[in-house]
Amino acid sequence: MAEYVVEFGKDGGRLEPDGRLDAPAFHRNHQAIRGVLERHLTGKSGDAVEAGSGTGQHVVEFARQFPDITWWPSDLNENHLTSIEAWRLHSQLTNIRPPQRIDLSDPAWGEAMRAAGGPGQLLAVFCANVIHIAPWRVAEGLVAGAGRALRQGGMLFLYGPFSRGGRHSAESNAAFDTSLRQGNPEWGVRDVEAVEKLAGRTGLSLIEIADMPANNLTLIFRRA
Repeated sequence: MAEYVVEFGKDGGRLEPDGRLDAPAFHRNHQAIRGVLERHLTGKSGDAVEAGSGTGQHVVEFARQFPDITWWPSDLNENHLTSIEAWRLHSQLTNIRPPQRIDLSDPAWGEAMRAAGGPGQLLAVFCANVIHIAPWRVAEGLVAGAGRALRQGGMLFLYGPFSRGGRHSAESNAAFDTSLRQGNPEWGVRDVEAVEKLAGRTGLSLIEIADMPANNLTLIFRRA
């Protein structure tokens, strides 16, 4: 069954003295995610935003793998922001910027980042395991904001559990969806077609659906 954590560090997981949090899912999925990104980002340069960076472990991995890309982590949770900054400092990588606090439900999140000294037009936006543990307006704001922030040919990567045509890919995902909706009626595993429809409104086209471990997918959208 897929896993979710509303706030890392509240489940008894390891916490380093400097504030670094550890997400067990990172150790299981980062290699597969990196493989997808390599197909699309290798040899490219520019700015990339990780929306909802959580612990900050993924952005460090990406920055190490793609040194010509400047990575901008972000989150809404203060404990996550502390962990992201701690991982950034621990990595000593020069192509990771300090994390920014953004609200993905606001379609103007890209403009808010720029106003705070963030990047201009983006090469990529990456977001993992967010839109199913948030109200639908977060998916709407995330995708709309990406459509506004990405440069021509820029890409949006969405990783997590998805249904297709209203059908789950595994019984475990169906059970996970039920548990999410019982805990919060505004949450739930999102349908690929519904997200694709959102993206189409902002000029983003779905170019690939990559199968991932544990019945997850990565959806890749490109700005025309």
